Amino acid sequence: MKILVTVKRVPDPEQKVKIKDNALDLSGMNFVVNPFDEYAVEAALRLTEKAGTTERLGEVVVLGVGPKDMTQQIRSCLAMGADRAILIEGNDDDLDSEQVARVVTAVYEQEKPDLVLMGKQTVDGDNNQVPQLVAGYLKLPQATFACSLDLAADQKSLLAAREIDGGTENKRVPLPAVASVDLRIVLPQSVKNNVTDASHAYPEGPRYASLKGIMKAKRKPLEQKSAADLGIKDLAPRVQPGPGDEARRATPAPSRYQSGVCGRANAEAHRRSEGLLGLTPNVNAFTVPAPRSAHERGDKHGQRSIGRGAQRR
Repeated sequence: MKILVTVKRVPDPEQKVKIKDNALDLSGMNFVVNPFDEYAVEAALRLTEKAGTTERLGEVVVLGVGPKDMTQQIRSCLAMGADRAILIEGNDDDLDSEQVARVVTAVYEQEKPDLVLMGKQTVDGDNNQVPQLVAGYLKLPQATFACSLDLAADQKSLLAAREIDGGTENKRVPLPAVASVDLRIVLPQSVKNNVTDASHAYPEGPRYASLKGIMKAKRKPLEQKSAADLGIKDLAPRVQPGPGDEARRATPAPSRYQSGVCGRANAEAHRRSEGLLGLTPNVNAFTVPAPRSAHERGDKHGQRSIGRGAQRR
């Protein structure tokens, strides 16, 4: 069984953030493997090994998209136990989810893995888009936000569970498929491959790289390619900001509505008049009525009841 695991480098969440010229200053920043991607590597290793022995049941290929400096983070995944790695060169600042999805799709066409395993999202962008885009481009079944994985004995399907309100939802997908995992995938018994004893419990969390693993990682193959090597002629973003989009995002317009009941009513009237609520526009229907007098409300002691109302408010 071959599993392709995608990884991304992100700024160390434990490091203090520096701001310069109204932007993040990443100079001198320490980079680490995105935590959810590290969980995906751990899940892939559990699926392709017989715990308690040195027997391997498949191959784990790590795929990274980023600058050449990313080799340090990729080597750490190889030290955990992955077999080999591929680095597609790119600039972090110029890459978006759609571009990365195209790269992963192209690598899949070359590698033909049985499973594409990803972290559900990155902790810097929090986009949660690449797994779904890849599955769509490849027309493969997908299981996202998996908190547990159970590989069938014949290795032809995968049972994935995801958390929902009040329990978990189970979904069996035929292989090949695309899956993304959340943090609970590294619980002691969240991954089963029907080879490791069902009662076996892993230590919670991703495994630490041993000294032996670190030394082996230096000799494991790490292939560096460009997008052109994958047959991608143009990796430019397909979605470009429209005229004035950047300016509007930088300086949002002040609110047109006042606070309070009157402001909310006017906002409601505006949304309805523009058809944003799917109703017939009728601004006059939302005019706030003038306050009624004590006589109109039927109060015998108007001044006193107004005083009580003020105290209640």
